[in-house]
Amino acid sequence: MKPHLASVAPLCLLFAGLSFPAPAAAQQQPSGQTSPPKVLEIITEHIKPGQTGSPHAKTEAAFVQAMRQAQSPEHYIGLNALTGSSRSVFLLGYDSFAGLQKDMDDTEKNVSLSKAMDEASIADGALLDHYQTSIYSFRDDLSLRRGADIGNMRYFEITLFRLRSGHARDWDDLVKMYHDAFEKVPNAHWDTFEKMYGDNSGNTYIVVTPMKSLAEVDDEMASDKKLSTLVSAEQLQKIRDLGSATIESVESNLFAINPKMSYARPEWTKAAPTFWGQ
Repeated sequence: MKPHLASVAPLCLLFAGLSFPAPAAAQQQPSGQTSPPKVLEIITEHIKPGQTGSPHAKTEAAFVQAMRQAQSPEHYIGLNALTGSSRSVFLLGYDSFAGLQKDMDDTEKNVSLSKAMDEASIADGALLDHYQTSIYSFRDDLSLRRGADIGNMRYFEITLFRLRSGHARDWDDLVKMYHDAFEKVPNAHWDTFEKMYGDNSGNTYIVVTPMKSLAEVDDEMASDKKLSTLVSAEQLQKIRDLGSATIESVESNLFAINPKMSYARPEWTKAAPTFWGQ
């Protein structure tokens, strides 16, 4: 994972049960939950055929080791794609863009860390076909019951929406309709991020679902079917019509957390030391 280099491409219109815990520098909540970061950087590395699995995990482990030796305060989560193209996705969170700059400046000033990262980048780069970087901002107004216990999560569903031009206000209205409906469901929760920088910025949003197991996908499907019981037939049709007019494309992909490719926060490793390798 080369810090500050790449982007993710996944999506779907299933808001039930969505939530995204911050990968770094976020405010800690009670009961082991972590708040979403205000600024989310997503790095995507597309892997060459035959280089997934242990070859890529080995080169990524060099980045993790360098960060640990430098005792870097900035942590990140590494994910492997279970669906879609062969790729790894890295999630880095910050309280602000100033925090992002400080992370870059601190790395540049640390000679030994910069050297180790450069060496790791050369080895890792030989396995890659392509990489992208995107930056998203957290939309609290489009989220419901934010936060999750990341230390005990094992999978992510990342959903990416591309909107039709000129429909940003309609998108806000659409998500708020879902918010009002699923606010009646105690376990419903999601976090929404708006793409600020990178390909298709300005009309792209992501919703991320952390999961303890893939069985939660079954629960999510069941929750989505409840929508017709939460709103009137007229309101449901309005949601469908607005969604059709607003959303240009939508896709969802599943990812598995790879602890060997993650520089985990102390509270995560404390929650599940065997999984995170501590």
